[in-house]
Amino acid sequence: MSQPFSRFLHPFDVARHPSLEPEVKRALLASWASDRSAVRDQPALRKPPGAKRAVPIDDVLAAMRSLDGGDRPGSPRR
Repeated sequence: MSQPFSRFLHPFDVARHPSLEPEVKRALLASWASDRSAVRDQPALRKPPGAKRAVPIDDVLAAMRSLDGGDRPGSPRR
């Protein structure tokens, strides 16, 4: 997949993608969460190469947790 992030607007788009294997989802989200994807002077935001816009790291981590049955989009945080 060249420029994989250009296909996804938000980390939950990765987590919910019906045909991606869980390992691929985890790899994409881990890359998105990486410090290499941090927005300069805004460490709480991530924008990997090819992504259309930056998103909060909290959204990336929530998408990762959702793969394990944790946070679900729209569910209240505890």
